[in-house]
Amino acid sequence: MSSILVTGGAGFLGSHLCDRLIERGDDIVCLDNFFTGTKTNVAHLLNHPRFELVRHDIVRAIYLEVDQIYNLACPASPQAYQFNPIKTIKTSTVGMVNVLGMAKRCKARVLHASTSEVYGDPQIHPQPEEYWGHVNPIGPRSCYDEGKRVAESLCMNYHLAHGVEVRIIRIFNTYGPRMAQDDGRVISNFITQALRGEPLTVYGDGRQTRSFCYVDDLIEGMISMMDQNLEMGPVNLGNPVEHSMLELAEKVIAITGSNSKIKHVDLPADDPKQRCPDISRARRLLDWSPKINLETGLRNTIDYYRTLLAKESAG
Repeated sequence: MSSILVTGGAGFLGSHLCDRLIERGDDIVCLDNFFTGTKTNVAHLLNHPRFELVRHDIVRAIYLEVDQIYNLACPASPQAYQFNPIKTIKTSTVGMVNVLGMAKRCKARVLHASTSEVYGDPQIHPQPEEYWGHVNPIGPRSCYDEGKRVAESLCMNYHLAHGVEVRIIRIFNTYGPRMAQDDGRVISNFITQALRGEPLTVYGDGRQTRSFCYVDDLIEGMISMMDQNLEMGPVNLGNPVEHSMLELAEKVIAITGSNSKIKHVDLPADDPKQRCPDISRARRLLDWSPKINLETGLRNTIDYYRTLLAKESAG
């Protein structure tokens, strides 16, 4: 049994991680400022004797004694992280310094949740960890992309200067229950639009591709990375199977049974044309690869959104 801090623990990924860690017997401090996280995501854990929820923003220092820290604190969808870009940058820089400072004091191991966005609009495909990326440092997405790149640098420098044990993962598109329906990312957009009978918004011609990893697979990879003692990373975690946006839209319409049509709109600035992980390192180091296919994951996620929308209608 370990004492574990999960920053951003009431968010989409954080809440699933808390579930999994509680299930295996750990003591959890879930820290969140509720900018994108919500108490609803962890409501079922609030009375658990090994779970503690703390409202706090990692941009301000906090002093705790823990064995491990999973740093998931940062808005992850473009809609959320562009809402207050300076705050987003501070979370990945000042907040990262605070997390690493705590780890240094209490000799905790830190797993930092970085992102595939560090690769920008990639010129190498699929993206291996050795690729340094193709990022616009002054574009509308830079608050997130560059913030996460600095966070990785901070992890490495705290390790080299102070011996802090760090683990770095780069998360590619992940989806599943508890993604906010107004999240702004493609799967949540498509599902809510289809269930409401609205046109599915496809940016550009829809031929740009993404890979989608179901949340349960991602959490298993995350825990495996934290608990291994061989490498600090970075390690890509994601699904290497690519799907075009048009293919995804058609699949969502088919599974929901919706009469929605597809509506094409202008492509946002700096939107990557391709995004797909090379997971060779995760396979070798963690013996990890995704197990849940897109159709199964979509059905689970659609069921979740159906329930949410039914409650809205009833309320």
